[in-house]
Amino acid sequence: MACFLVPMGEAIATTVVQKVVESNEKKSGAAKANTGRILWSRKLGWLNNMLWGGCLLLALEHMWHGEIVPWPPFLTAMGNPADIAPMMHEMATIGTGMAVFVTAVWIVMVAIADAKVKSAPTLKASSAGRGE
Repeated sequence: MACFLVPMGEAIATTVVQKVVESNEKKSGAAKANTGRILWSRKLGWLNNMLWGGCLLLALEHMWHGEIVPWPPFLTAMGNPADIAPMMHEMATIGTGMAVFVTAVWIVMVAIADAKVKSAPTLKASSAGRGE
């Protein structure tokens, strides 16, 4: 019904945080400096892409099934007071679960990317010695 609203709320919040972080990185010169690390604004961009993409796909799926309509109150569950409690339960369980899962996958992605960046100079040095 409205499970995609929870990841959408997270996406809105992380988009604002990403813009603030980008601004701070530009002010400090970190965006131009080649420090050999991945900037936080880029990492947050990955999370935002995952969240917004999932929200878009879920919204389209809910439209397809007639759970979202182009007239107020937009969510068909809001038209009947008896459907509001199940909608809120779905948001609390399914929506929160999706948001937590996407964030957990992003955390793993960031950890792997950081590990690859840290190990990259040693890989280049070892492959240079072999004539590759």
